[in-house]
Amino acid sequence: MRSSSIGGPSTPSAGTEPQRLHEPVIAAQERRRIETAVLWERIAESQSEAVRAGLREEVVVLNMSVAKAIAARYGWRGILLDDLHQVACLGLVKAANRFDPEQGKDFLSFAVPTMSGEVKRHFRDLGWAVRPPRRIQELQARISAASDDTAQSIGGAARPSEIAARLGVDVVEVIEALTCNGFTPLSLDVPVGEPDSSDSLGELLPSGGDDYEAVENAIALSDAFGSLAPRELLILRRRFYDDRTQREIGEEIGLSQMQVSRVLARILAQLRARVSPPDAELDLSA
Repeated sequence: MRSSSIGGPSTPSAGTEPQRLHEPVIAAQERRRIETAVLWERIAESQSEAVRAGLREEVVVLNMSVAKAIAARYGWRGILLDDLHQVACLGLVKAANRFDPEQGKDFLSFAVPTMSGEVKRHFRDLGWAVRPPRRIQELQARISAASDDTAQSIGGAARPSEIAARLGVDVVEVIEALTCNGFTPLSLDVPVGEPDSSDSLGELLPSGGDDYEAVENAIALSDAFGSLAPRELLILRRRFYDDRTQREIGEEIGLSQMQVSRVLARILAQLRARVSPPDAELDLSA
């Protein structure tokens, strides 16, 4: 029978065990940080580009586990984890090629945002199963930031009404943005209705005859056209509705054919920018 006296074996407290479990992880992170810093010192001292390239490869290999961890943050959202890992590794390589150790920053403080940005761009370009409207994407980004701030101030999860009050928007819009998931949509084969019903969601959707895509595009373009000047709208009408040539348009409004071509390119780029949201508007933190 074990002694329970003061001189007997001590029993570790409940709070020390998690700390011991994290100690190997913390030690590995610190070792990786030190080894990475040493490699960058060698890169700065080397005069050979071939040697520097080889050392940068060592930096990439040494920090591959960080890329894997970043990819894991965005897993189970409609894109294979292996693909996300490759994209994060691509960001790691870009960070290693662009990093300037003379700035006095830690490499990972520069590399982590770069890798996260690559993953988010990959989602923006290829991850949407259903692309929500621009206003929903913008509101989702604002909701993510407001949710964290509100949760800290109230000491718990924020309700949609609290988020709506903080952002100054209608609670219905907040609920719509929170329930809109364009990465992993609901399957059309999921049963709906009563528990014993055999009807699926796909069977209840209308089919044929209606060009929903054309309607959606028209709505998106209608909002974008509101940002154009009257002369820009006239040029678009003459070129794509009246089927006029650039020379004919130029003669009508007093521009050369080259100037009309440049104006058209600028207008189309402006419309694309308004219809397709920038990287910063894609929120994947939830």
